[in-house]
Amino acid sequence: MPIRRSIVGIDSPDRLATSLRDAQYLADDSLATAAYLALALGKPLLLEGAPGVGKTEGAKAIASVLGRQLVRLQCYEGIDSAHALYEWNYPRQMLAIRQAREEFVNIYADDFLIARPMLEALRHPRDTVLLIDEIDRADHEFEAFLLEFLSDFSISIPERGTIRAQEHPVVVLTSNRTRELHEALRRRCVYHWIDYPHPTREAEIVMMRASQVAHDTAYRVVAAVGALRAEPLAKPPGVAETVEWAEAATLLHEQGAAWPVAFRRAIGVALKDQDDLTFIESRLDDMLREAAA
Repeated sequence: MPIRRSIVGIDSPDRLATSLRDAQYLADDSLATAAYLALALGKPLLLEGAPGVGKTEGAKAIASVLGRQLVRLQCYEGIDSAHALYEWNYPRQMLAIRQAREEFVNIYADDFLIARPMLEALRHPRDTVLLIDEIDRADHEFEAFLLEFLSDFSISIPERGTIRAQEHPVVVLTSNRTRELHEALRRRCVYHWIDYPHPTREAEIVMMRASQVAHDTAYRVVAAVGALRAEPLAKPPGVAETVEWAEAATLLHEQGAAWPVAFRRAIGVALKDQDDLTFIESRLDDMLREAAA
């Protein structure tokens, strides 16, 4: 397997981390190393972690750094190869046959082929980053099918033959770990676990993503989110919710609301489950006062 020591000028994990920062994504050394090795070795990158820690955003940032289009395949229970690979445009084929009458028409030409994300990545490996999002939501049958795809990056279309990528495409898989992935799938990937960021780093993310949020406000929001995550919530706030809560509370504060009040009034930006809101209601004011102190 050829090693690509430099990808669009990125020749080290440190260089990749710097480029990701320029794309407004803060990657620690371990994540930058895993992503660089995946690119250099031509292997898929498997990012696993709780919802909201930045797995999908990481794939978007990698695509931005490489100057490529992000092609996203959102997984779900029951997804099949037709949604992942390709489909034939049956109505258009029938119309072409009727219009051709007795003349020959190739109904398996590219004009009738609807490329789905995986085929798109095979056709344009140098122009795309394939994101297979939330692979743990798919069933075991699709995971087995994906194993074949990741083995040699080729697919067989009965009417057309085998389509093989000119080079290994850049592939990022994400998993929320709602179920265990097959060991064979993990072996094909460079693996990295993404946890919630350290409070200092999360505050830095807030200030990077929400330019109107002050330094003190960012740390207040991060402290409040940290307290919420320590509770047994069904849907704890992710990093995106931290950023949005900071923006929402800042907006309300600018309109005259004191900080604890601004936090509380904007709580629907951070917590989006009624059971969680009910569970935390009796202690929310104390938590917010402590965060705002």
